[in-house]
Amino acid sequence: MVLYILNGLYFGAFLFLTSLGLTIILGVMGILNLAHGSLFALGAFMAAWTIGLLATGPPSTALILAIICSMALTAAVGFLLERSLIKPIIRRPLEYQLLITFGALLLMEDVIKLVWGGEARYASAPFDSMGRANLLGLEYPWYFVFVMALTALAGAAVWVVMARTRAGIMLRAIAMDRDMAEAMGIPIKRLSSLAFMLGASMAGLAGALMVPTSPALLGIGMEPLIMAFIVVVIGGMGSLKGAVVGSLLVGQARSFGVGFLPELEMPILFLIAVLILIGRPQGMFGKG
Repeated sequence: MVLYILNGLYFGAFLFLTSLGLTIILGVMGILNLAHGSLFALGAFMAAWTIGLLATGPPSTALILAIICSMALTAAVGFLLERSLIKPIIRRPLEYQLLITFGALLLMEDVIKLVWGGEARYASAPFDSMGRANLLGLEYPWYFVFVMALTALAGAAVWVVMARTRAGIMLRAIAMDRDMAEAMGIPIKRLSSLAFMLGASMAGLAGALMVPTSPALLGIGMEPLIMAFIVVVIGGMGSLKGAVVGSLLVGQARSFGVGFLPELEMPILFLIAVLILIGRPQGMFGKG
């Protein structure tokens, strides 16, 4: 039972990072970004390439550099996407957003294939080097603990930025009323780019952390994208608290589902999302 709970927290950590980026972009810009999964994949491939490039050095150093490079790359790509594709459709109907971001997803998949090829890339050295810890009588990988701790740190950092800094307060103002924020002189264009870059970097971080336990391969971003949307539906669109609670709930449901009902793992998650939508369409912490 303890093992399932710990694994649920580990799954929830990846879901939180991915859904956090989606929540920031959706909350501030109102954009349903289907390309978010490709940003996850981009972070994974960049991390695998960096760790492989530094294979002769300490695995911990390679992992840290891989995380930095992945976040920097996805933030830069996010900036380019926001300026070139997202900005022109910011006030267009939902179907434009879905078509454009889905097209961006396909384009980025082809770019990843062009740069890194179609074969899977493995980078398990950081996981192997950390060994195992004794937690509550269980042999549990230290790497999983590291991922959970880093996720908590990233979430706390984003909360501080959004709640305690001037830029964060202005981003929240844009999320509440974009037209009023613009009338008050808030630099919406610049801050929208910042929000998209921050959200993209969270997807890149999630992808980078996934690589030591799972190979980077084409299409790796589709499942995290689907799961992130489930988390957003459950927690509420644009809600940081909802991303936390939704990730924990989905992570535990997935862990116990894999352990006891593996053939029903995904249907159970969709059932939870449907029940939430029926009882509270705006999500647990979304605005009514």
